[in-house]
Amino acid sequence: MNTFKNGVAQLVRFGVLQLRCCAFAVALLGGIGLSRLLPPLPVARYDLVLLYGVVLTVVARLVGWESRRDTVVIAVCHAVGLLFELVKVRLGSWSYPEDAVTKIAGVPLYGGFMYAAVAGYMCRAWRLFRLRCTGYRTVATSVVAGAVYVNFFTHHWLPDLRWPLAAALVLATAGTWVGFSVGRDRYRMPLAVSFVLIGFFLWVAENAATYAGAWSYPSQLHGWQPVSPSKIVAWALLISVTFVVAERVKASERPWTASLRSGGVPGA
Repeated sequence: MNTFKNGVAQLVRFGVLQLRCCAFAVALLGGIGLSRLLPPLPVARYDLVLLYGVVLTVVARLVGWESRRDTVVIAVCHAVGLLFELVKVRLGSWSYPEDAVTKIAGVPLYGGFMYAAVAGYMCRAWRLFRLRCTGYRTVATSVVAGAVYVNFFTHHWLPDLRWPLAAALVLATAGTWVGFSVGRDRYRMPLAVSFVLIGFFLWVAENAATYAGAWSYPSQLHGWQPVSPSKIVAWALLISVTFVVAERVKASERPWTASLRSGGVPGA
């Protein structure tokens, strides 16, 4: 009975920590959802969401949700995300159907905040769960993550290498474990498994975001429909890009960074 109670208590602690990690993302998504309930205003909804995202970012920094280095990670992922949006929207993968002043090539500038929210989750998880990686191969994982990012563009003209890259990512992260703390206890899981789990929950969040009108896929332009489960694979791959950026910044943050490669072949 005590084992069962301890297990339930740990699960609750884990859930609370996850909610704290998702604070920015939940606040952003909640603001986007509430913006649909506003009466007609002289300011476009997308412009209001951009202002809200900026204010939320400032507040997050002031209340200590993010450190200075976290802000660097988030800014980089915001820029990477905006580039991603500009290309994918131009190619018709999804769209932002409403008008706005702060809209460039069909993409409202608030679009980068979605990727910033994912980066914010990663940074807060690193701190709150006291993440440690063993067997991490910096070069191999970074190269595959870079190829994943490029493939999301090139598959519109060249063969889609999504599944070969998924296999390459599994190989690059083979033997890489992520250690994390829940209360006083330590646990660990393979890095590749963490990518899949995060990809699943990002797919759940994507369903909520499209329902709230953050953006629309072609199949949703005439009425909301659930996002295809195939997006789970896409998110599981794309999260590797965020992880690589976060790991590089976090690796220079503390003296324990040497342990990030312990048990593995550095730069293999």
